[in-house]
Formats: sequence, structure tokens, C-alpha cells
Amino acid sequence: MKYRRTAFFGLGAFVAATLAIPLFADAGPASGPVARYDIRAGTISGMGAMGRGMGAAMDMMFGGGGGNAAQHELLLRLGSSQAPVKGGPKAEHFMPAGAKLGKSVILTTPKEEAAPVDELPQKPKGRMLVFWGCGEHAPKGQPVVLDFAKMAAGQMPPGLWTTTITRDWGPTLANSRTFGRWPSEDGKYVKADSSLLGPHRIAANYAPEISFTANQDFMAPLRSSARKQATGSTLISWAKLTDATGYLAFLTGGKQGPDGEMGDMVVWTSSASRQFGGGLSDWLSPGQVAKLVTDKTVLPPSATSCVVPVEVVRAAPDFQFGMLTAFGPEENFSYPPRPASASQPWNLEWTARIRHRSMTSWMEAQGMVMGGAQDQQQSSQGRCKPKGGFGGMLGGVLGGGSGC
Repeated sequence: MKYRRTAFFGLGAFVAATLAIPLFADAGPASGPVARYDIRAGTISGMGAMGRGMGAAMDMMFGGGGGNAAQHELLLRLGSSQAPVKGGPKAEHFMPAGAKLGKSVILTTPKEEAAPVDELPQKPKGRMLVFWGCGEHAPKGQPVVLDFAKMAAGQMPPGLWTTTITRDWGPTLANSRTFGRWPSEDGKYVKADSSLLGPHRIAANYAPEISFTANQDFMAPLRSSARKQATGSTLISWAKLTDATGYLAFLTGGKQGPDGEMGDMVVWTSSASRQFGGGLSDWLSPGQVAKLVTDKTVLPPSATSCVVPVEVVRAAPDFQFGMLTAFGPEENFSYPPRPASASQPWNLEWTARIRHRSMTSWMEAQGMVMGGAQDQQQSSQGRCKPKGGFGGMLGGVLGGGSGC
């Protein structure tokens, strides 16, 4: 792929002098940035790293687990205020050799892009019981009970998902004149042994050339365990990650009703307040996490355990799926550097950021625990159609909430 060469081809020589700034600095530039680049780099272990649906789940039930394997995820997004030069939009990210993605990956421009939404893997017919907070017993006033039978078709219960912590995907098709993203149609996916370390270069016919050196690699996999206690509660414990900025645990489960249909659905989070979904299920910057640790929405980086209350465990006797997220560091780059004098105009050409997180998950169904630190398998890409009932709920969490 050929691109129009710009005056920024030699940016590599200047990157060392580039100041790391937030994408939205308090003292903003006089103009720009013309282009914004967003990288989300994740590590997945446990049930989430399987990706092979119910076949893999059955393998793990009967001793066919894959050891301590983990998978990486990498999401790239480029937004620009410029229109493409000479033809349609073209963008290419040239990776360091350690990424094991070949010379480069191609960012494509979609015709449309759906906004991220929080949704349930299926529409339960009974009730949803909502709990939150770590501790042997749920605090007084819990659970909050939501009756799905009283809902209009397709309407979600008000106040279920948090609105105070918004998702931030950076550039989107809606907020950019020209936009590109990866993974795309080039058939490439990041590998379990890929590394981000080293020089990166993004060339596009609708943005100035972007060049920076990544010094932070993918986070290590989270290793966790979920053990039932004599009291009936569940102790979630994990090995602390040195670069984690905070932790959040989430659990969903239920009780099977007649004919295999799901009866009551249960959701619980380690947050000290009722906070579910939204930005909490996405990538968060260290600054955001620090504030959430202060108000006890997120567990501090020193945390290594959390107790799921007895009442939560009892309310979901047939099926429980748990997820633990370690929010991680962030790297920021920009060009040109901020002028030494405030009187000089700062015409910003581009900004780039790399956000990190590590996630693990586990499942207990019919008394058998899968995932966690001991039974993990590497992921592959797959799609399937939603199913109903208990199987749909089980498939939903295995398939990333799609009901697979």
C-alpha cells in the first residue's frame, strides 16, 4: 500500500523529545490534533480465553483444560479531521517485529458502526436480583429486585447500567471526518505471544504520519481462584499484578426454572455502590481508576481478594459466571512537543495513547468449576446465534454476551 509522503516521515527522530500528554489536556493546544490514535491492549485468561464455545467448556469439565494459556487482544482506532487524498481512505500500522503480525496491519473504514451498549445475553422471564459489595453478607436493602414480567418488550430496567462512568473508545466513525479501525478484513489477529514493545508507525492518506515507541507491553495474565467457604460465601483471590491500577470483580448467575428456562437472574459486583456496565466494562485510564478507587467503586491495586456474599451464592445455585478485571497503565504520545513558552502557539498534529487491562473469568455450573488459574485454553474467533433458557444464559457468558 502506497501513501503520500508528508513532512512527518522523519518523526522517529523527534519522538524521544515528545512530551506524553493526555488526549484531552487541561491546557489544550491552539489547534488540533488533526489525528487521534487509540490502542487498547488486553490480556485474557480463564474462560474468556477459550473462545471455542460449549465444546471447550465440556473439555474443561472432563479434564481437557489447556494449562495456564492466555490470549491477547488488540484494538486500533484512527480518527482524523482530514478527508482522504487521492481515492478512498487508506491506513496502515507498521508494527515492531515482536508483534508477530507481519510488516503491518490494515485499518479499514466501515460504512457504519454501532455504538457500544450494555445488554443481557437473553431476556429473562423472571426477576433480576442485583447485589453489590464485598463481604460475608449482603448489606441491608439488598438485593434490588427487578421484575422483567412488568417490562415492556425490549425495554431494559431503568438504572441497571451505570451512567456515571462513560465508555471512551476515542476516535469513532461519528466523531471523525475520516475513520479507520483494526482488526479488519486483513485476516490478522494478535497472538498470545505478541509484544507491543518497540517502534510503531501509522501511515494514512487522511492523517499526518504518526510515530512513537511503546515501552509498556501487554499486562501479565490474571491468576485467580474462587473457593466456597464453610459459611456459604465464595472467596475470590488473585495474584497481584505489579502494574495494575485497580481491580473490579463481577458475577452473574441464576436458578434454572421449569423446562430448562432461566428463573431468577443474579448480578453482583465488587463495587461498594451499585455500579454495573458502562465504562466499568471497558478500558479505563489510571486517572479515572484512581478516582474510582477513592470512592470504592474499584478495589485498590493492593487488593488480592474479595468475598462474594452468602446471599448472592444462594440466589444462583445452578450457574455462576465470574469475571475479574485488572485495569492497567497508559502511555500517551503527541507531536509536536508542547512549546517551552506559553506564548508560543501549539499546533498539535496528532496524539496517540495505549491503554492496558488484564481480565480473567471462571464458571461454576452443576458444582463444577471451570476457568480461573488452572483450566484455560487459547482463543479463536467465532460467531453463533443466541439461544434461550439456561443454555442461552450459559452460552451468553461464554460467547461474550451474545447468547452463543
